Order: sequence, then structure tokens, then C-alpha cells
Amino acid sequence: MLGLNIFQACLRTRPCPRPSFSLPARLWSLPARNAATAAAVKPTESSEEPVAKVYPIYDLTQEDIRRLRFQRNIGVSAHIDSGKTTLTERILYYTGRIREIHEVRGRDNVGAKMDSMELEREKGITIQSAATFCDWEATMPATGEREKYAINIIDTPGHVDFTIEVERALRVLDGAILVLCAVAGVQSQTTTVDRQMRRYNVPRISFINKMDRPGANPWRVIGQIRQKLKIAAAAVQVPIGVEDNLRGVVDLVRWKAIYNEGEKGNKVDESDDIPAEALELAKEKRRELIEQLAEVDEEMGDLLIMEEEPTTAQLANAIRRATISLKFSPVFLGSAIKNTAVQPMLDGVCAYLPTPAESKVTAHDTSLPVSAPQVELTPASAAPLVALAFKLEEGRFGQLTYMRVYQGTMRKGQFIYHARTGKKVKVPRLVRMHSNEMEDIQEIGPGEICAIFGIDCASGDTFTDGTSSFSMTSMFVPEPVISLALKPVGQETPNFSRALNRFQKEDPTFRVHIDKESKETIISGMGELHLEIYVERMKREYNVECTTGKPRVAFRETITQRADFYYTHKKQSGGAGQYARVIGFVEPMEMNEETGKDIEFVNQVMGGNIPSNYIPACEKGFYEALEKGSLSGNPVCGARLVLNDGLAHSVDSSELAFRLATIGAFREVYSAAKPIILEPIMTVEVVAPSEFQSAVIGGLNQRRGTIVDSEVREDEFTAIAEVALNDMFGYSSHLRGITQGKGEFSMEYKTHQPVLPQVQAELEAAYKKSIGQVKK
Repeated sequence: MLGLNIFQACLRTRPCPRPSFSLPARLWSLPARNAATAAAVKPTESSEEPVAKVYPIYDLTQEDIRRLRFQRNIGVSAHIDSGKTTLTERILYYTGRIREIHEVRGRDNVGAKMDSMELEREKGITIQSAATFCDWEATMPATGEREKYAINIIDTPGHVDFTIEVERALRVLDGAILVLCAVAGVQSQTTTVDRQMRRYNVPRISFINKMDRPGANPWRVIGQIRQKLKIAAAAVQVPIGVEDNLRGVVDLVRWKAIYNEGEKGNKVDESDDIPAEALELAKEKRRELIEQLAEVDEEMGDLLIMEEEPTTAQLANAIRRATISLKFSPVFLGSAIKNTAVQPMLDGVCAYLPTPAESKVTAHDTSLPVSAPQVELTPASAAPLVALAFKLEEGRFGQLTYMRVYQGTMRKGQFIYHARTGKKVKVPRLVRMHSNEMEDIQEIGPGEICAIFGIDCASGDTFTDGTSSFSMTSMFVPEPVISLALKPVGQETPNFSRALNRFQKEDPTFRVHIDKESKETIISGMGELHLEIYVERMKREYNVECTTGKPRVAFRETITQRADFYYTHKKQSGGAGQYARVIGFVEPMEMNEETGKDIEFVNQVMGGNIPSNYIPACEKGFYEALEKGSLSGNPVCGARLVLNDGLAHSVDSSELAFRLATIGAFREVYSAAKPIILEPIMTVEVVAPSEFQSAVIGGLNQRRGTIVDSEVREDEFTAIAEVALNDMFGYSSHLRGITQGKGEFSMEYKTHQPVLPQVQAELEAAYKKSIGQVKK
């Protein structure tokens, strides 16, 4: 009775009409509740209604908006020998970053600024992507005013062997210049670069270079961009003069004639008088530009329907909108080597490519499940730091890590956190890169690219300031297609393993492993040139001379039908033995588009016949069995193992027993699943003079090639074929021989396809023979 009186007194004296402790929701009539209140009132249902995590919103300050508006991060990408490095050299010269122009294969033995490696200057190719920055006072097409912009530039290689350099550059850039040759047009690596730009949603402007070459035809190239790259494109300039007589360009947006005068074209002259020779073409191409834009931009479409002529501002704004929304690519024309029309293209970079604030960047919150929606980042300097390490390089002062800051500010001496390992590290030195030169800075803001020393990480790692748990998605890394056995000449020194470890860390497409049978060191990469460059670098940078074995193709094995297994692993040798039984089936599996994987372990064991703590051991055994197929000793792909049932012993079962049982089951059932060997098929593009067309096509047919496409121009032709990599060894010298040294080719991995039956029999016989020798 006393307790009841006290309770009633408490209710009378209580000021609040509702109790503070949680009561079942049905006692209270709540018309609306926010997520946090609902979770507090009804904790039992929190698992059914997940609480959405709320992130603070960071608004861009006026200073952020002003800085980001005049900031551009661009890459220069193209097929081999389209003139990327030559174009970047001109950009650096005209922006005042370098005082003299040096050519890629310069006779003065200096070489282009962005090709800082000795090997690059010798071979005349770009091997590593190089970063730099410059300032440019651009003429805005919409207003005609001059505005000063800060531009970060990354020059990338054109060879498919170094495709990872393009991949990681485009991963962190907001826009790109796609360079095309005015004669060759869209080539195989152009298609690869286009695919990479689409993967990371990078808007691009196109620059048709080498307009001074005989046979230059920009209109054919623009047609190829539309047909082969499947993107709306139109010229924003027309040339004044053709081939050797190229004198300048007509700007179709501002309707001005632009000429390059002075030493090395550093003076730009603009005129309102359009030369008579280019006037009709300019009118026609301006109309074409408006029509192409009308297909992808609503405002331009309305103007075209109303038959109204757009103003300069409307036209410029429409090009910018369509470019940033990835629907259109404005095409600029010029010749980098002849110093013609590079500055108007730079104006186009500033006018039409997005600012860091206009690029949508998302990150994953590691405190939430993988399936949780991505969080959008804001390039505000006051926001928590999020930065991505996209490239590693061994410098004179230790590991140099290139970073793109997406959010927040990074300062020298600041502590940052490694998102993957949680390790806390100090930023000892912060620099901005100008090819191989460095400029020390105290801090760097969002949207910028910098480099730091003294941080141990891998390519694609995220760094934060510790206040957030964000992690950015890494870049796509293609699988190697070719391998070589590597052996140092003479006694092996510590530098041998030091070099291999460094190269593996820098380049995710370069792999090293020890062959279990032959005990040889095997290096794998994207092509012969890729591996040849690393062998040469070991000799030059680490003084380790190596010999290489015959190139090995990355064959694969796969299964073609379902097969059931019922396998028992028993071993008794005194004391506790080993016992495990696994029941299930293996079946072929297609590549999963979302995960990018074609191997999978599925657990369907019910009733606890196999204790749950042994299931990971079964999975590990399956993946171990896939490492080496029994036909040719190559990895197995395209297989799914489904575990339905099994049996465990209370004493003799262990993780080891179930791992060995799964390996044994897979190997036993493998032959019943009708395995086959797959070989890499390459897309080969050959360019040679027209008189050698029949010889080249005959040579490709001899190598079991399938001609996919061929195109004949005035004096040369292009043939595209699909050829097995195993048949491509020695093709370089063969092509030189049949074309008198005038032909060139490039190849790129396409897919794996089954080998011919006689080739499979040869590979099986060679593998059995090698096993027999190892056993002896």
C-alpha cells in the first residue's frame, strides 16, 4: 500500500506529461517520429528499420568557390605517337613553366620535360605518367574576358603495356584531353582510353593533332569519334590552310580567326576577318556544331526548333553543359610540333572542362556494411580530410606518394590516418610536382594534387584526418597476360629482391612469384615491352643484370559442365587422425559484372553436418585447388563450388582435414567436369603502307588471326585482327621484314578463349613431362 502511495505522489509531482523511460510504442499515440526517437522507443525493431547515418553538411565558403572555379585537373591521353608529350611540352612553354621547348626524340639530348626517365628519352616513349602544374590566362568564349586559371596536368603513356598509368591518372582527374592523330584517327589504344574515361566518368575535350601532316583529315576523325567511341562530337574550330600550309584556325564559337605568330608561336593574333578560303566551311561546320549540340542539350534543341541563332554565350554554355554531363566532346584542331592552335585548346580546357566542385565524388563509410549507399564528398577546406594515394614512386628521399585531396586540407607536420590499416602517420614533407622537380609547400586544399614523402602505403589507399571513416574505391587493375622467368647473372644480391619489391609496389600490373616446381622467379606483366623495361631498369637503377627465359603465355583452365562429388578424406597415423567428408558439385560460372569475379564458393550445408567453423577451411581449400589445374598446371577460372553436405568426426576432424578434403574433392571431380585450356586473345592493330596490305593480312592469317576490320586511306591502311598471344611472339621482326621497316603494330588483351585441340594435347603432354622430371 505504501508503494502505491509513493507511485501516485510521483505521478502528481511530475512536471512532464510523458514518462522518460521507454514504454512499448502502442501505449503512446505518436503521429510522427524521427529515426533516432523511434530507435529509442522501440529498440527491438531497430534491426528491421536500419537507422540512416546523418553526416554533417559542409558548405563551400566564398574562398573555396573562388579557388575551385579557377582550378582544373586534367590528363593528356591517347594512342601511341599521337603527340601527348609534345602537346604537354607546348602547354608548359606557353604557360611559362619551362623556358625552352625540347622534343621527345630531341637531337640536343635533353628530351621533353615530362619524359624525365633516361629510358624514356632514349626510346622516345612515355613509360611513367608525370604530373605538373601551370597557370594560364584564358580567354572565355562566352564573355571574351581573360581570366587566370591554375591547371594540374598529368601526361600519360600511350602503350597498352603501361595502361595502369592511364588508369590511375584518370581515377583522380576531373577532365581529360583525348589526343588523336589527324591521319590515323581513332586507333586501338584510343578505344581503351575512351573505356577508361567512361569507367571513371571523366569528361573530355578532343584535340586532333598533326594537322600539318600529309593526308590529315579531321572530318573523317570526327566521324570515327561518333561511330567508334559512340559519343556526340563536333569541331569548335576549322583549319585555315591544310597540311604544310596550316596557318591557324577559325574559332566557330567566337567567330574569330586565330593565328600563331612570333618565336615558336607564343604570340596569338585574333582577327574578326575570316579568310575567304575557310568562310564557307566555317559556316557549314558551325551549323553542324549547333545540330550536334541540339541532340544532347535541351536549350539548343529549343533554339534549333524555333530557328533562332544562338548567341556566343548560349553556344559556349551549351558546350560546357553537354561536355560535363558526358554527352558531348568539343573537338579542337592543331599541330603541337608546328606550335599551332595549342593556346585556343588551353582556353577550351578552362572553358569547357569541370571544376573539382562540379565532379561528383563518393566514398564508402567503412563503419557501415558494404551494401550501404556511398557518401558524396564536398571539396570544402573546412571539411574532414579525405585524400587518395594514386601513384607511388621511389625517389631520392624515399617513397614518394602522389595524392589527390578530395575534401579538407592537408598541412605539413599534420597527422593523418591510413584508412585501411588505421595507422597514424605524420606528413614530414609536402611538395607539388613538376615532372621530376619538386616545390615545397606548407598546405594543400581540396581539389589539388600533391606528393608526400615518408608514408608507407599501397596504390589506391585512402587517408583521412581520423575524424571520419571514409574509404574511396580503388582503381581497376587488369590481369597480366605474359610471364618471363628471370634470373640474375652471377651471384644473387639483395638488390635483386629489393628491385622486384619496389616495382611490384609501384605498379599493380607487375607481379612476381616463385614457381613451386622449377623454383624460378617468374615476372608477369601486360606485354613484352612492359617486362623488358623493368629488366632494363633493374640493370640501370640497381646494377642487377638479369637473363630472361622464353616468354610464357598466361594460359588458364576452366570447366565446361557440372560434376557432383562425394569425397571422404581419412588419415590415421596413431593418436588423433584426420577425417572429413564433403558432398556437393562444381559447375561452370560466368563473369559477375558487379564483382568482376568468375570463381565462387557457395555454402549450402544445412543442419550442422559440417560445423560452421570448418566452412572457411573448405573455402580456402577450394581457392587453393584453383591455383593449379591438372591439365597444364595453370590457374583454373570460371568455376563455382557448391557445398551441400558433409560429415565431421568429433575427435579427428579439423580445419586441415576439411581443407585437404575440399582440395581432394575438386581434383577428383575435375576430369569429370570436362576441363579445357584457355589462351589470351589479343586485339592487334597493324598500320602499314597500302602496297603491303596483302602481305600483312597473309601474315596475320598464318598466325591464326581473325581479321575484324580494315580501312584503307590514301597511302596507308589499318588492319585490326584478333590473334592468340601465343602466336604473336616474333611478330615485330616479321612485320618489319614484310613492310621494309615501315609497318607498326600495337596489341591489347581482349579475352581468354579455348585453345585448339592439338594445342591442348601438346600443353598437356609438356606438363606431364615436366612433372615427371621434377619427380625424378
